[in-house]
Amino acid sequence: MDIPWGAVASFATAALSTVAAFGAWRAAHRSAGTADAVARIEQDRWHADLLPQFRIGIERAEGDRATLSVHLVGPLPLCRLDEIRLAIVQSDDMTREARPPGEPTQEQLDAQVWGPFRFSQGADGADVDGRTANPIALEVGAGRPFSIERTRPPHWQQGDDRAARWRDQWINRPMRLVLTCKREGFKSWVVPYEVEIPEGVRVRWVG
Repeated sequence: MDIPWGAVASFATAALSTVAAFGAWRAAHRSAGTADAVARIEQDRWHADLLPQFRIGIERAEGDRATLSVHLVGPLPLCRLDEIRLAIVQSDDMTREARPPGEPTQEQLDAQVWGPFRFSQGADGADVDGRTANPIALEVGAGRPFSIERTRPPHWQQGDDRAARWRDQWINRPMRLVLTCKREGFKSWVVPYEVEIPEGVRVRWVG
């Protein structure tokens, strides 16, 4: 029996070509995947390097009102932020859950600002609870003032000394903020910030 060596050689060549083509495709696919992974790592590194840096303080206190000064101080390559949303969060780490029946409800607990200050109602687009204000845009090196006011004890707290107890609860606590920052072409940044209450403001409260 004659062996068709020509046909065998052709088949072997075709098989080797298929294997080589598959190997090339697999290598290209791996290479593309590696390139994508490297690009994602580099993008995440650049995003982290551009984390917005703020200087925030309380100043010009008068009575129950004061000014919250918000400055975007860096980093310089960031250049600007298209949108900054400020939200006041609770100044302690307690978990507050409603215990029905009766007051307060969970909605009331969530609406209360648990801390020393809230955004002044009727100023800077503050919401009804004083928890948030209108978003702003800032360039690095620029700032913006916000009107803030002392929080009040919730209506369900009782006693003639309720205002004093509420004041004492927060007098040594910072004002906690969360700033959500956006710039076109980048993922958002979420920046927590604690604002210490100046000694002068504390003295006015006690007085």
